[in-house]
Order: sequence, then C-alpha cells, then structure tokens
Amino acid sequence: MASKPSIPKGTRDFSPVEVSKRNYIISKMRVHFENFGYQPIETPSFENSDTLMGKYGEEGDRLIFKILNSGNFFFNKNKIEIPQSISSLQINDADKLTIEERIELNRFTSKISEKALRYDLTVPFARYVVQNQSEIEFPFKRYQIQPVWRADRPQKGRFREFYQCDADVVGSTSLWQEVELVQLYDAVFADLGLNGVTIKINNRKILSGIAEVIGASDKLIDFTVALDKLDKIGEEGVKKEMIEKGISENALEKVQPLFSFTGTIEEKIEKLSGLLSSSEEGKKGIEELKFICENVSKLGLKQAVLDLDVTLARGLNYYTGAIFEVAAPKEVAMGSIGGGGRYDDLTGIFGLKNMSGVGISFGLDRIYLVLDELNLFPQTVITSTKVMFLNFGDDQSFQAMQVITKLRNENIKSELYPDSAKIDKQFKHAERRGIPYVVKEISGDLFTLKNIITGEQKQVSLNDLISELK
Repeated sequence: MASKPSIPKGTRDFSPVEVSKRNYIISKMRVHFENFGYQPIETPSFENSDTLMGKYGEEGDRLIFKILNSGNFFFNKNKIEIPQSISSLQINDADKLTIEERIELNRFTSKISEKALRYDLTVPFARYVVQNQSEIEFPFKRYQIQPVWRADRPQKGRFREFYQCDADVVGSTSLWQEVELVQLYDAVFADLGLNGVTIKINNRKILSGIAEVIGASDKLIDFTVALDKLDKIGEEGVKKEMIEKGISENALEKVQPLFSFTGTIEEKIEKLSGLLSSSEEGKKGIEELKFICENVSKLGLKQAVLDLDVTLARGLNYYTGAIFEVAAPKEVAMGSIGGGGRYDDLTGIFGLKNMSGVGISFGLDRIYLVLDELNLFPQTVITSTKVMFLNFGDDQSFQAMQVITKLRNENIKSELYPDSAKIDKQFKHAERRGIPYVVKEISGDLFTLKNIITGEQKQVSLNDLISELK
C-alpha cells in the first residue's frame, strides 16, 4: 500500500490563489526597486560551505542546512573512515562532546558536506560582488528576490524555506543611501495599502558606545544579542541572560535607562548624547542617526512612521552602522516584516577590502500573512481567467477558439471548457474557479454573455464583448 505523501516541516505548497497573491506583492516590490535604480541579479540556491559558515555568528551557523556530497560518496575508492567517536554518537549526546570530539566532528562534516543551502541573500551577494568586481560599476545597486533556507523551528510566520526580497548598495559610504532605503520601505508598503507600519532604526556604533560606557566592551556580542530579545523575553529575561554571559550588575544599572527610553526621535537622541558623551564611537553613531532621521523628516514619508529604538540590535554580526527593522501594524500579531543595515566591510571576508554597503530585506511570507489578515489583497489579484466559453461540441468549439484567440491578443484572459459536458457542470466549474463571465452561446456575430456574479445576461457583438471584458 502506497504511503501517504507529505512535505518537510517548515515548507509549504502554494495554491494558484496563494501564488497570485505572492506575485502581486513581488510585482509591487519590483516596480519600486527599479524606480529607485536597483538592478536584478540571481545567485545559486546553494553555495560552498566555506562561503557561508562563520558569517552569521554561532547561532546563525547552526541554522545552515548542509548538503551531503553526491549519493555515491561512501562507495568511492577513497572512502573516508568514520571516526569511532562519531559513528557511536547519539543525537541526544551531541552536547556532551569534548572539544576534541567537536573538532573531529567538524573535520568529518567538512569532508562529507562541501555545499550548503544559502541562509540569506546578503553573503552570496558579497561573494558575487567580489567575483564580478571587474564588470561591476560602483556604486552598485542590486535587488534580489529568491528563496533561502534555515534549519529553524517552524512556527507562525517562520519557515525553513522562505523568500527574501533584498535591495543593497555597495561601493558608497554616503548616508543618503540609508535615507533612500527608508523611502523605499515606505513606498512599497504604501503601494500595498499597508498603513501603520513602523520603521525602527538604530546604529551599531551606538550599541558599541553603550557597551563601552558601561564597561562591557569585551561582551559586545553577548550584550547586543541579549538586548535584541527584549520584545521576546522582556526586561528581566534580558538582564538574566546578560548576567549569565558575564555582564556585571553594575553595568546593568548603567544600562537601565534603555529599558524605558521614550519620547520623540529628537528627545531620544538628546538622551543618548548625554549617555554617550564619553564614547567617540557612540557619538559618531549619534551623528549618523541625526543625519538620516532629520533628512527623512524633511523629505517626508507617505504613510510609514520612522522611530528610534535603542534596544534594536539585530543578531547578524556584520552590521556596523545604521540598522533597520520594520514592525507590522499593531493590530496584527506578527514579528518583523523587514530589516537590514549598514555593513562596512562585508566583502572583506572574501578579499575585497573597504567596500562599504547597506541594504534592506522585505519578509515576503510575513507581509503576505499581514495583508491576508487585514484583507488588503484586491479582488482582481485572485481572478485568473476573465471569461470562459461553454463547450457544445467541436463545431462551435472551433468558432469559440477563433474568438478566444482574438481576446487573448487583446490581453483578455480567456479559455474554452475542454469537454462537451453538461451545461450545469460547466457553469459550476466557472463558479468554483472564480471566473466572472461565461459566453453561453455564439449565434452568428453575436455572443450571449453572462455575468456569473450579478446574473446579468446580454447579447453583444465582438467589439462590445472586448469592451465589456476589458
């Protein structure tokens, strides 16, 4: 007996309606990406493991899907011997490995898995820039819309396979790029009709400055990773994690104001200026924030709100300047629907130094869920075929196909029911498909057109049929 088919956890099939809705979001993004001067590229779905590993921090590296070498790997003549400590390892014993056993495991893994599914689009983009630097005109503005994979625990709005929609600029340190990226976020969400979006901004230099003034510079990564979890585990949870990572009680007292940092952007910047008066790095971060926020304010936004969030850290280690995160409207329980930031030397990991970049990402899957929950998809998005011709046999079907060909030349989505079935069955098929119009009969040069939604029926000429359907 055949087993019941299934798909891996954290992945999804998409119905025609769902694909149409996703394509609607992507089409809006493409228009604005290109309006802002970004050019499309694509990179392979998998990369060499050493391209990805070590670029996302310890937590990120654990979520990278590794690909085993070809299926006949263990049958090759140069068969690799499996170390005894590895062959007897139970999955639930992994945390009990000694340092030596971990090194042996990593060495063995690198021999049997040389490729990995991409974790995001930014590191592959950095690799692309380095490999193609002689053909690229800098500053280089690119957008990329492709799937990525993460071995994460699936939950609402979080999947193991999902699309990222990125826009990045490399080869420029100008803060006008950050201003433009805020505008790009605003333009896309305004076009989607998604009001009430908040674009949160912070700066990694400010976080470095805070760590410096509280005497925890050596714990910067631990400090930022914990702080970034404030909205998930709360103030007490963040403090507990910081203490566990070796950050002193005295340092936590100094950082206490961050947990109740309110006011306008100008007021928050004023408070930060006082807190970071002894940190050159922190003061530089404040100046960058002021430039971005002041110019965004002067230029204006269509509907989004820009807000300074001093607890925003973002987990990726490569951010060096401004960082962004986009929050959905408050009436929707959803995590961030976008994020990004400035990375001063990401391409340096591949040998190309002093190539600053900044970019943002749109979370397609979460944006879809938000639009769906708020009923913001236009009805026309899910309408595929506009008109269906009933089938009364081959003779009239040929006439119908002649007309359908003319309608398609006018970009009117048209089709013929393929079988000469009962009329009732054909009508029900059109209703289930959401096809709004049916041509019931062809009599000479006249067509009996029925609107399934309203029930209205009339005879029209070919020109009138075209006008009606357009």
